[in-house]
Amino acid sequence: MAPGRNVPPPRRRRGAPPEEPPPGRRGRRPVKKKSTAKKALLWTGGTMAFVLIAAAGGGYLYIRHLNGNITSVSDDGASTGGFQSDKAINILLIGTDKRTGKGNESYGDKDSVGHADTTILLHVSKDRTNATALSIPRDLIVDVPDCPTTQEDGSTKVIPGSDDVRFNTSLGQDERTPSCTVRTVTELTGIQADNFMVADFNAVKTLTTAVGGVEVCLAKDIDDEDSKLKLSKGTHTISGEQALAFVRTRHSVGFGGDLSRIGLQQQFLSALMRKLKSNDTLTNPAKMLKLAEAGTKALTVDSQLDSIGKLKDLGLELGKLNVKNLTFTTVPVVDNPAEKVKATVVLNDATAPTVFDMIKNDVSFTEVKKKAKASKSAEAAEAAARLKGTKSAASEVRVRILNGGAAAGSAQAELEYLQNEEGVLKSENAGNANASLAKTTLEYAPDQADQARRLADILGLSGAQLKPGKSVTNAQGLPTMTLTLGKDFKGAGVSFTTATKAPEGVQQSTADKVECAK
Repeated sequence: MAPGRNVPPPRRRRGAPPEEPPPGRRGRRPVKKKSTAKKALLWTGGTMAFVLIAAAGGGYLYIRHLNGNITSVSDDGASTGGFQSDKAINILLIGTDKRTGKGNESYGDKDSVGHADTTILLHVSKDRTNATALSIPRDLIVDVPDCPTTQEDGSTKVIPGSDDVRFNTSLGQDERTPSCTVRTVTELTGIQADNFMVADFNAVKTLTTAVGGVEVCLAKDIDDEDSKLKLSKGTHTISGEQALAFVRTRHSVGFGGDLSRIGLQQQFLSALMRKLKSNDTLTNPAKMLKLAEAGTKALTVDSQLDSIGKLKDLGLELGKLNVKNLTFTTVPVVDNPAEKVKATVVLNDATAPTVFDMIKNDVSFTEVKKKAKASKSAEAAEAAARLKGTKSAASEVRVRILNGGAAAGSAQAELEYLQNEEGVLKSENAGNANASLAKTTLEYAPDQADQARRLADILGLSGAQLKPGKSVTNAQGLPTMTLTLGKDFKGAGVSFTTATKAPEGVQQSTADKVECAK
């Protein structure tokens, strides 16, 4: 892979003056001597909420000091504009392979521009009962879109996209900034991040040291010359350089590739989560203040999270999560069929769309006791009852289709699908609806219930989307149902039913379980 230019994204310490560009590089963003961007592992479960609350006891001057630790960079309009307390939260955590920091020069490519080496999309449910941490393989082949990028002088430069390239090139390559990784994830998954956090090698060392070490388990002896990890089979408490070696090792675990390393990193994050949530950490004021210092120094965040107050608000939301309901999983992939010597992977089209759809629709990967179980409500029971009963033949279904918020041309596309693929010939395109809808609906008269059930079965409509009401007269003067396509319409023939569990074979683990690296 051709290395990109060694130019970091535009970033500046809060309150620090802008730096002059080095001689001979007019118009390019300055290269800072030191980077404080570190992998934001602490945030994967929201435990920074406890850290910041503890730090608040130190008074105004200490809070101002912590504010000064934070580095921020523009999101360039790639995110939603920031998380909201009344909605599900999506945070993109990016760990780079940049070798800045004391003692890191000997690891791998010391001249790396800082690619997206470890990337996790953290989704926290709207009700905060569960979360999913989705790892994205660095060697996944993707299309990187064009990326409008804010320059140091405030102007915008569009960095051209690239097709069929490794995911890790979405950061660092050709001066791409974290916002470009956000855009790439959105294009890949259909999920737009609310915020992002970026890090380098030092985060693992500083955070594990701050908590007094993290306990990990090995199912076999490991002696990896590349990562410099040498540990015997069994349980060990690791921190600092040894912790970094643990998350970097890959040749001695699993199949020896990046996917095996992802599994190891997920085990490490689970162990760190358990340590951060333990009483040994939360009841130790000195340890909490060390975490506050290390955590704020470990962050390069988007401009929506550039203060202790904003980070505290996010931490309080994430801190509501129980680690037993935090699921780690990985984007489903298969070996790249275009390669004889397997080096990259491509999406598994059979299972990846379901995983993405579950996250988009806020479906938990774990069994969670909901705060209010909808299945027990009278309204939900009534909706479910609408799907029960006889169904007419597809040839007897009469329906007109309106576009109520879907992409242009959707009504015609769905009409053609119903007529050509499903035999719903008594259907017509009725144009645009009078109002935009978030959810697709099917309105029908009582005597059309059997037709409604058949169409619901074909399209995967839920009982809640069926709206008993009135029929309308179609072009032939006959009573017909009305299908209004909302913003949730994903394409002609695509089912509206959201999966309730991950596809068979998709790797999963939860943060409360101790697993041993194999």
